[in-house]
Amino acid sequence: MKRRAVWVMTIMLPIVSACGGDQPQVLGTAHVLRVLESLESQQGAVIDRLTALEESVGALEGSAVENAATAGGAATNAEVTVATTVAFTEGPTVAEDGSVYFTDLGNNRIMRLSTDGELSTFRQPSNDANGLIFDSEWRLLACEGGDGETGLPRVTRTDLETGEVEVLADAYEGRELHRPNDLTIDGQGRVYFTDRPGPNPTPDQTGVHGVYRIDTDGTIERILTEPEVARPNGIVISPDDSTLYVIETEQSEGGPRMIRAFDLSPEGTASNMRVFHDFYPGRSGDGMTIDSQGNLYVAAGLNRLRGTSETLDTVAGVYVLSPAGELLQHIPIPEDTITNAAFGGPDLRTLYVTAGKTVFSLRTEIEGTRR
Repeated sequence: MKRRAVWVMTIMLPIVSACGGDQPQVLGTAHVLRVLESLESQQGAVIDRLTALEESVGALEGSAVENAATAGGAATNAEVTVATTVAFTEGPTVAEDGSVYFTDLGNNRIMRLSTDGELSTFRQPSNDANGLIFDSEWRLLACEGGDGETGLPRVTRTDLETGEVEVLADAYEGRELHRPNDLTIDGQGRVYFTDRPGPNPTPDQTGVHGVYRIDTDGTIERILTEPEVARPNGIVISPDDSTLYVIETEQSEGGPRMIRAFDLSPEGTASNMRVFHDFYPGRSGDGMTIDSQGNLYVAAGLNRLRGTSETLDTVAGVYVLSPAGELLQHIPIPEDTITNAAFGGPDLRTLYVTAGKTVFSLRTEIEGTRR
């Protein structure tokens, strides 16, 4: 495949308040927005941030082929641009009007990026919302980890017209969930989500890692749990509803860092587990989406070590994997930590990627899905 240089278009954003006060805020080198003392220092930090991002891309240009070879595939010809820069971004999804919704974990909020580039806060606090997706009726579904004030860990559905928030799941068999992480939908409108305990689960919680299905009548079923899954994160279903993909993200030495594939029955049960792609010993995938031909687009890898047993063998970027598990493309992303991806645009050929403080966008040759 012919190599084309990756480039970044930087944009200066208006000031976005993360705390609701009058203090100006700006992008820092950490994964959260930091309050500065003056507008001048704020603008300087933004310029420094964008300069660093451009330098990262410049470095990637010279090593794109080498990095892709390390990843096991050819360098991509996709052109990556910066859609917006905020804080620690996650969970992108695209609304009916083309606007991009995503979460800012560092500031407990859901953001909205309009088609004309206007950035606004959709909800704050968000109850530590993480993964997002729109259903077939364009209602916003969210995995919420629970912020200790707004509500329990839960999966919710928001009607954008009325603002009504409906709780779809906050417990299973009488026990509370832990931290719902990511979610997907099938052709019948059923919702599937991952949930995983923190370091100190309480007796009131389920106490296990799990994958759950929410049926259209509100029934909740746990379809996978330990030892079938160890630390489930990203999740997506193939366009024909036949395969369920689940990302494992265990950071400890020897832990699973892979994509598991399961046969998905018409009844919504999972069986016949196989390892679809193994990222070990590098950082595993985090979130993913899927195109209309069944190719996975997986946000995975690191550019810098982060004090875990994860290595840099998995180069940070979007890994495009065929239904057979073949690496078709590796799209380098110059920022840590890359978290998730979603298709949008009028032709579903724009891929939005969340990474660190940035939302990137790029065009794809194949039409995507909204899963």
